[in-house]
Amino acid sequence: MTAVADDPSRSDERGRRGVSPTILIATLSTIGIVVSLMQTLVVPLIPSLPALLNTTPTNASWVITVTLLASAVCTPISGRLGDMFGKRRILLFDLLAMVIGSVLCAMSSSLIPSVAGRALQGVAIGAIPLGISILRDELPPERVGSAMAVMSSTLGVGGAIGLPLAAVIAEHADWHVLFWAAAAMGTVGAALIFRFVPESPVRTPAPFDFGGAAGLATALLALLIAITQGAQWGWTSSSILTLFAISILVFLGWGRYEIGRRHPLVDLRVSARPRVLFTNIASIAVGFSLYGMSLTFPQLLMAPAETGYGFGLSMVAAGSALAPSGCVMMLLSPVSARISARFGPKLTLGIGSGVVGLGYLCASATMNSVWQIMLASVLVAGGVGLAYAAMPALIMGAVPVTETAAANGLNALMRSVGTSTSAAVMSAVLANMTITLGSQVLPSRDAFHTTFLISVAAACVAIALTALIPKQTNMADPA
Repeated sequence: MTAVADDPSRSDERGRRGVSPTILIATLSTIGIVVSLMQTLVVPLIPSLPALLNTTPTNASWVITVTLLASAVCTPISGRLGDMFGKRRILLFDLLAMVIGSVLCAMSSSLIPSVAGRALQGVAIGAIPLGISILRDELPPERVGSAMAVMSSTLGVGGAIGLPLAAVIAEHADWHVLFWAAAAMGTVGAALIFRFVPESPVRTPAPFDFGGAAGLATALLALLIAITQGAQWGWTSSSILTLFAISILVFLGWGRYEIGRRHPLVDLRVSARPRVLFTNIASIAVGFSLYGMSLTFPQLLMAPAETGYGFGLSMVAAGSALAPSGCVMMLLSPVSARISARFGPKLTLGIGSGVVGLGYLCASATMNSVWQIMLASVLVAGGVGLAYAAMPALIMGAVPVTETAAANGLNALMRSVGTSTSAAVMSAVLANMTITLGSQVLPSRDAFHTTFLISVAAACVAIALTALIPKQTNMADPA
């Protein structure tokens, strides 16, 4: 594949290339935070969703699950389309999908339109790997490392700050306002892209691999539906076992098909390079650890004080207690870039994974006050920020410049697989290790301890995988 530049006569796009690096970084980072907010947008509504949508709790859970599925399926496809047809163009398309989905949810009070709208919101997550690739294409080499680190961290930052923001809106206004606010943010984001983000001249002219996209989508949907619904449907039920079998068979067939393609959706030969492969597998472990915090810490803070371990906080108060973790994640991104520049991103990823494990160990040992939980969340978030910021540097140091968006999209997919797996495992632990308080069935203290120790194990796996990443011997790009 050959990198080509856009037609020089397109002066309307070339004229934008004079935008300052600071403005470009700020714009794309803002977009990253906006789209990642979609992950936690409806979390404050979870207890009320069945009544709000006039449906069963099982059906209402699809309002959460479908966003994860859509983002996992569309992110690598979005990255590939960006490499082929222009990253800015696909970035705008992602924001448009988010706006349409938000408006659809805002105008409905029934299940089907809400699920469809949430699926469209999930499409927007593909904006983050696209933004990372645009930064690599547009910035001078000395700015690329720190910019990519900041952009990569927005995936966690948006989710962290989105929880208290969504809780405040849900508590003081009609629930539809959440989606009108999302539509407004998406519209503003699209305007910022149109004004400040240039179209990258790096393209990969090739026909789109529709067969590869269909195969990947089918395999991922089967896998992620099985993971996210396993606790509800039963892990040994025929439906779950069938979905796992379909996923394995389709993945095998898809891999053989992709290897035989001249222009595949995912270049498996590049993805199989040890530096890329072990980084992506480590991403699953780090994503698993991140979601462990997002799912367990709020429940611990909101558990009634009568349990002997809970603090009885409201959703707004719990979200506010965890909000500093998002700020720490963003602040540590430039630190991650400096460590990577001096010692290499492999070390940064290892340090980040170690800090994540330390945070969960602290949570397991200290559950006596809110400030201790806040400290543990800050440690976990700081570690995730370091790790997430190191991943693009590892990936893009090992892939051709013509495949940066697709490679980052695949890495983002691996993080999604980690978070979805974490959601299934943590939910199963919290649902099966319980105590009864009056008429309430609540997770026990041992359940929280178990989830923390599982997350520590995931962080240790990430450290081990990081150790297997070979040193970079021939950078694909000087940046």
